[in-house]
Amino acid sequence: MVNFSELWVLLRQHGSSNKYETECAALWASYTPDMQERIYTSIRTKLAQGRFVHYDPLRAIKENAHAMRQQTLSYAAYYKRYGTTEEQGGWQRKFIPEEQRTVYIKAG
Repeated sequence: MVNFSELWVLLRQHGSSNKYETECAALWASYTPDMQERIYTSIRTKLAQGRFVHYDPLRAIKENAHAMRQQTLSYAAYYKRYGTTEEQGGWQRKFIPEEQRTVYIKAG
């Protein structure tokens, strides 16, 4: 689990000011631990690769959270793409009872 201080160190080293620390901490707390881990990893990876991370720490957090949308495929589309119904490559099968259908979901 990543705590806020670890993220804040990354953002400060990147050039963020302390001006938004309280707001960033509140935004950070609104995410699940899994999402926090993914946001932190995304920012850390981008910085290590020299890719763009916004200097405004609030935008940096929001942009990296927003980039992690879920992808969804229908049962038929998944089978057409992979030739199997077995879960693979980060895809997870989910049955939606109210719609009586199966979909595959991939976070990222």
